[in-house]
Amino acid sequence: MIFSSGLFLFLFLGFALVYWLLGRRDTLRLLFVTAFSYYFYYKSSGFYFFLLAVVTVSDFLLARGIWYVYEKPRTSHFVSRTAQARLLLTLSLVVDLGLLFYFKYTNFFGSLWARLTGGTFSALDIFLPVGISFFTFQSLSYTIDVYRRQLQPLDSLLDYAFYVSFFPQLVAGPIVRARDFIPQIRRPLVVTNEMFGRGIFLIVAGLFKKAVISDYISVNFVERVFAQPDLYSGVENLLAVYGYTLQIYCDFSGYSDMAIGIALLLGFEFPKNFDSPYKSLSITEFWRRWHISLSSWLKDYLYISLGGNRLGRVRQYVNLMITMLLGGLWHGASLNFICWGGFHGLMLVADKLFNKHFLDLQRRHSPIPALQVLPRLLITFHLVCFGWIFFRNQTFTGSFLMLRQILTQFKPQVFLQWVESYQAVALLMLTGYLLHFLPASLSQRTQQFVTRMPLLLQALLVVVVIFIVIQVKSADVQPFIYFQF
Repeated sequence: MIFSSGLFLFLFLGFALVYWLLGRRDTLRLLFVTAFSYYFYYKSSGFYFFLLAVVTVSDFLLARGIWYVYEKPRTSHFVSRTAQARLLLTLSLVVDLGLLFYFKYTNFFGSLWARLTGGTFSALDIFLPVGISFFTFQSLSYTIDVYRRQLQPLDSLLDYAFYVSFFPQLVAGPIVRARDFIPQIRRPLVVTNEMFGRGIFLIVAGLFKKAVISDYISVNFVERVFAQPDLYSGVENLLAVYGYTLQIYCDFSGYSDMAIGIALLLGFEFPKNFDSPYKSLSITEFWRRWHISLSSWLKDYLYISLGGNRLGRVRQYVNLMITMLLGGLWHGASLNFICWGGFHGLMLVADKLFNKHFLDLQRRHSPIPALQVLPRLLITFHLVCFGWIFFRNQTFTGSFLMLRQILTQFKPQVFLQWVESYQAVALLMLTGYLLHFLPASLSQRTQQFVTRMPLLLQALLVVVVIFIVIQVKSADVQPFIYFQF
C-alpha cells in the first residue's frame, strides 16, 4: 500500500473520517491510529509486522530501565550508574541492529566471507521487511537520547507505539526524532487553515513528483538504458544518468512531501527532509539538503559518537569516511552501496581540505564571487550524478560499461534524435529540473498561494493532479525506491 495508489487514497478518506470523529478522545484516537498503522505495515510486510512490535516493546522497556538507573538511589559501589545504563543501551543496540543485520545483511556478509576465505555459502531465504532501516533507526534515537539524558522516557506504551508506528513516515521516513514528535502526541488536536493548506500543497506536489515525473521517466527511458547501457550511445547514457538523478529525487522527496502533508492533515508536524539538494555548491552542502533526517541522524548518533571533529583533523577525516561507508551500507547490502558511500566520504574529506586551504583564505579577503557559483554548482551536481551511477547499477560491470559509453561513444548528434523520440520524457525532465531550480522565494509564494485557496479550489487542484496521474501512469503502480532500504 503506497501513497500514490488508489487503494490508499480510498482508505485514507475513511480513516480521516473516523480520526476526526474521535476528536478529543486522545487515548481512543491514538489506539485507532496505531492499529491502522500496524495494518498499513502488514499490507507491505505481512506477518513480519511483529518485528515492529518487538522493537517497540524492547526499546520502551529498556529506555525506562535506563532512566530508572539514573534516578534510583545508588546501591552498588562496584558498578557505576553510567555502566548500568550503558549495558541497557547496548541491549537496545543489539536488539535493533541485530534484527536489521539478520534480515538485511546475513546473506551479503555470508557470501562475502565465503569469497574471502574460498568457501561456499548458500543464501538463506530471508524476506526483507519494508522500512526496517527506518523504524529501527527511529527507535534507536529514542533510547540513545534517554541514555544521554536529553529526553525523559514515556510512561505509556501506547504513546511510544504510536510514535514508532505512525504510518505516514513508517516505511520510508522521514526519520522523526522522539524529542520532536513526542510533545505533539497528547497536545489538543488542532489543524489550522495554514496547516491544512500546506498539507494539501505538499500532498499534491509529492504526488506530481512521484507519479508523474519520476515514474514516467523511469519506466519509459531510465530503466531501459540502465538495463543495457551498451545498446545506447554515450549521450543517451548521460541523459539516463541525468534522468535517474531527477527520478530518485522526485521519488524520495515526493514520498517525504506526502508523508509530511498527511501528518499535517492529522495535526502533526514533521521536519523538512529535502531542501533543493541539487542547488548545492559543495558535497558538504548537498548532505545538508539531501535526506536531512538521515544525514542529521548519522551526524548526531554516529559521527559525533566516533569523536566528530574534536580529536584532530586526521581523525575527523577518518570519522567522515566511516560514517559515509556505514551510511552507504545502510542503503543496501551490496558493494555498490558501500562504494557509493565511500565515494561521498572521499568527496566530503576533499571538501574539508578545499575549504581549509582555499575558501577560508578567500573569505578573509572577499566574498565568493558570483562567477564562481555556477562552476561550483555544476561540479557538485556532476559529482553527485557520478555517484548515482554506482548507486543505481547493481553490478560494477554495468557502472563501468555506462561510463565507457559516455567517454568513448558519446555521439552528440544523437541528442536531437533522442528529443524527437522521447518528447514526453524530455519535457518532464526539463520541467522537473526547472521546478527544482526555481528560486526558493518563488516556491514559497506558490505554497502560500495554494495554502490560501478556498477549500473548493484546493479540492479541484487535487482532482486535476489525480487526473494527470491517471493519464500518464504506467500499467502497474511503481513502488517508492526507498522502500527497498
